[in-house]
Amino acid sequence: MELKKILVGLEGLKAKGNLDLDITGLESNSKNIKEGYMFIAIKGYSVDGHDYINNAIEAGAKVVMVQEGCDLKKIKLPADVTIIMAKDTREALAICSCNFYGNPSRKFKLIGVTGTKGKTTTTYMIKEILEKAGHKVGLIGTIATYINGKMISESARTTPESIELQKTFAQMVEAGVEYVVMEVSSQSLKLHRVDGCNFDIVVFTNFSEDHISEKEHPDMKDYFESKLKLFKMCDNGIINVDDLQVSKIPRLLPENKIMTYGIDNYCEVLAKDITITNSYVDFRVKVSDRNERVKVDIPGRFSVYNALAAICVAKKLGIASDKVIEALAEIKVPGRSEMVPNKKEIPIMIDYAHSPESLQNILSAVKSYTRGRVISVFGCGGDRDKGKRPLMGEISGKIADFTFITTDNPRTEEPEEIVKEIEEGNNGIKIANDVISVIAGVAVSEVPGVASMAGGFAGGITEVLSGKKNLSKGIKVDADEKEVRIDVNIIVEYGSRIPDVAYEIQTRVKKSVENMTGLKVSEVNVHVQGVKTEKEVEEKEENEEVIEEQQ
Repeated sequence: MELKKILVGLEGLKAKGNLDLDITGLESNSKNIKEGYMFIAIKGYSVDGHDYINNAIEAGAKVVMVQEGCDLKKIKLPADVTIIMAKDTREALAICSCNFYGNPSRKFKLIGVTGTKGKTTTTYMIKEILEKAGHKVGLIGTIATYINGKMISESARTTPESIELQKTFAQMVEAGVEYVVMEVSSQSLKLHRVDGCNFDIVVFTNFSEDHISEKEHPDMKDYFESKLKLFKMCDNGIINVDDLQVSKIPRLLPENKIMTYGIDNYCEVLAKDITITNSYVDFRVKVSDRNERVKVDIPGRFSVYNALAAICVAKKLGIASDKVIEALAEIKVPGRSEMVPNKKEIPIMIDYAHSPESLQNILSAVKSYTRGRVISVFGCGGDRDKGKRPLMGEISGKIADFTFITTDNPRTEEPEEIVKEIEEGNNGIKIANDVISVIAGVAVSEVPGVASMAGGFAGGITEVLSGKKNLSKGIKVDADEKEVRIDVNIIVEYGSRIPDVAYEIQTRVKKSVENMTGLKVSEVNVHVQGVKTEKEVEEKEENEEVIEEQQ
């Protein structure tokens, strides 16, 4: 493509060299540069693309775009290479990518979904509705990218970089896609990844604290304003009026055509007569011109909100109500309240709860309909909002009966440091640092009569830990290539027969570890460090009664 056509829409450019060139490709990664490419240098949080300009030129770049203020002295510019200076190379990258791929988002209807929670589930619901109505659909989001029902790639981030995004859009156009549904993250809006996209409908699901860090948003104001950009790009919007911050959008953007949905406040699409079970939600809502019952096989109140958002999109697009109801009844979303089939028929759920509020919502929902104990396994990603780590630790510690902290993509941080910050919220939580202790811990958690764990194998000091949250602190694993020896420190419930509890722990731990690892368990030593007093039992029952009354 002609260089001048690639630069259409960019203002304030300064150039040195020949502009009458044909460009064979765009790249912001010098490693991917080929002969005849244009390299656009991006200054990132940890890597500055300007440091790799010489590498790009050596690889065959004929045009280099830099940001105003960069050090030009470092660049070894040959006479036949054109250099262009832009005010913001991130923004320029997005516009150039749109132009290079022929502005593909103008060739289908683009639906963008933003919000702290619910983006993924809502986009999958919209996709399912559109496909049920017979349309060809593309989807881009946290889990994967789909074209006409086929997954073409797993996702590295919620919203791709602009070059990748426009390239994917072009693939979708080639495949005859009519609608594209995509998650639009606050970072993608702040960093201009979606600049130049032609959105037809935008949705704002909710807003709560998340993504506040040095490499994301400095504060909640910046976080919200970044998300609000989506509604400045498209005036045809849908919002959740039950969310205090999101409900302000009609006043902030009075010219926009906003459709509203909710449960507790007056709105255009209101859910009534809601039933929530351990496997589905059921509610009544006006899908078209009359109230109809809608069922979604994803438990939790949040599923009602996500379904309402998808219904609003369907209403704006004129999708028949029977197709909407049928699609929502069949929807399955990977990693969103996803039940895992297993031979033991133990209810195991996977949920991508990555914020304090999300974790509280899913654990509270699960706790409300679980007859036995709730075991929570979670971690926090590195180089992300550090403030949420102790909050999530505290939430899991309070709601779940047992909590394991594990590693979740530490990036450039030390995993142990992330765990320590999570532990600040609840000193009774400790990481299960290997598979054996996790398996053993789960086995112990299933034994009646175990009140809590007792830590402290080092130096012979016993630390009595409150509550049933301290699973791994009470387990010591000594394993070699063939055999495992396990020590378990516990506090037993008042009235329990200690030999029976100890025998049950030994039997279950040995069987579970051997079955799941293939290793031989030579010893399981149970150390009873105390008995929970009758007074503590009475206090626990009183606390549980208070919690039930509050719920």
